Order: sequence, then C-alpha cells, then structure tokens
Amino acid sequence: MSGEPHVLLIRLAGPLQSWGLNGRFAQRDTHSRPTKSGVIGLCAAALGLPREEPLGDLAELLFGVRADHPGTPLRDYHTVGGGTYPLRPRDLLTDHRRADGVAPPAPPDGPEDTPFGRAELEGWYGSPKYVAADPVSGALVSGRVRRHALITERWYLSDAAFLIGLQHSDPGLLERIAYALEHPRRLLWLGRKSCPPSGDLALGVVPGTIGEVFASRALLPTGTDGEPPAPGAGTGPGAGAAGQTHGGPAAAARGMGTAVRVWAWIESPLPIPGAGPLSDQPVRFGADGGVHSLRWETRHRVTIAPHARGWDIIL
Repeated sequence: MSGEPHVLLIRLAGPLQSWGLNGRFAQRDTHSRPTKSGVIGLCAAALGLPREEPLGDLAELLFGVRADHPGTPLRDYHTVGGGTYPLRPRDLLTDHRRADGVAPPAPPDGPEDTPFGRAELEGWYGSPKYVAADPVSGALVSGRVRRHALITERWYLSDAAFLIGLQHSDPGLLERIAYALEHPRRLLWLGRKSCPPSGDLALGVVPGTIGEVFASRALLPTGTDGEPPAPGAGTGPGAGAAGQTHGGPAAAARGMGTAVRVWAWIESPLPIPGAGPLSDQPVRFGADGGVHSLRWETRHRVTIAPHARGWDIIL
C-alpha cells in the first residue's frame, strides 16, 4: 500500500442522469451533480457487493466531482396506473383475493378456457402498497391498493457529463474499482434504472489529490466538440465553462481558446472553514433506502489550462 494519495477518475455521462437527495415517490428530485452515495453505490454494484454488506474500504474514499457539462434540468410528468387492468397469471398467484374475485368463464364446447389474459378488473389500479405475506396462505398481498392513477414529478439532468474523483492511499483498491466499472457484475445506472451510462467510465488511476488532478485534466469531450455552439452556449449561469467563445468546451481546453474554468466540489475529511455539510456519506445500503451520515465538502473554481492533458476515450 502506498502512503501517497491516488485518484481514480470516473466519467459519468449519458442522455439522462438523476441523483436524488430528498425525493419520494410522488416528487423525485435530482441534485445538480452526482452524489457520493450514488457513486459509491455504482461502484458497489460494479463490484457485485450484496446490498446489505458493509461498505468497508468504499466508505473511506474521498469524493470529488467536476461539472464539465452540467446539463439541463428536465421535468418528467409521469402517471402510473389507471384504466382497466388485464389479469395475468402472476397477478392471481401473488394475491389470492384477486384470484377469488375472478370466476373462470363457462367452458366452451372445446377445451376448458381460463381467465388468464381475458378477464379485466374495471377501474382497478395495480400499485400495491404495504406488501406483506398473508399469515394464512403465505401469498404476498397488499395492505392498500390505490384505485386511481398516481401522478408523479421526476427530474433529470439531460446531456450532462461529470468527472468524478475517488481518492485513496491504496492504488490497488482504486484499480480494482476501475476494473469492475468496465467489467461490472451488475447493471450500472446513473442514479435511476432509466439512466444507463454511455461510453467509458473508468479513466485511470493517477497520483495526486483530487484538486491537483482536476486542474491537470482537460474538460471531458462531448459528441458535439468541434461544432459551433448554440447561441449563448457557455455563457449562462449554469454553464460548465466560463469564457468559452468558439468550438466545443473540450476543444477550448486543448488550446483553441484561453484557460477554461469550471466548478468542482471536493470532500474534506474534516470540517474546515468554508466547508459545508451534506447528508450524503453512505453508511449502509438497503431495501429501505439505507443509512447516511454527514460529510463535508468545499466548492472550488478549477482553472484548466489550454495545454491540460486531453482524453482518448469512447463517448
């Protein structure tokens, strides 16, 4: 084990991302950037760790995120359920009350018919709540069933790309995580199952601290690098690069413009002046949502020189 700090760089990019902090079923928010809990969960899934298993060394990683392309907030007006509900075999197997309420039709002249795929429950909405095993039959039944469509509001980040830094003194641990991200044992998501990642994730392990490494690497490229930006691109309050005037942001970082500045949030192991608390330190993952504790992070304006080291990655 080396005593010097090393950083694993991870690229999180895709059509959609969603990193919830306080969302519930009806209102599901997204943070403006990836959360440590979400990224550590991504690494745990790649390593194939059981959900209830202690996080071990993963919990000791220092976390940083650089907002190369912050993306655009996207609201999804979402409805679940409503209308008629065609019965399927699994519906009758998992709730005996539904099975008892469906009488099979009279057999025709030919072979006996069944209600599977034919019977419908008018106005029934299949969103079971408080599911538990029936004490008599052992079948899974719901304590309450909503009979009207649920309306939910879900937020995403569209076309965003973030550079993540995970810092540890053991480069071997970081190399194992990097290998797992490119050869995951489970499917990986950018916050939700509807948000798969695109292209390369693990970008290598390098010596240094998160702040040093962030300043020495060019902006992540996008599929539109080299094309003229849209009017006003790169100048709004949510832009990832400041002072960008032509070409893509990664092109500017490769020398087509002046130095590029982006926001980064870097975790501090101890509370220090200027550091803010965030209830985002994973303690345990679980089906109930897991347990989190406070961690501390500081916001930095990172200046990336035009000659910063570029990328050779799959988008």
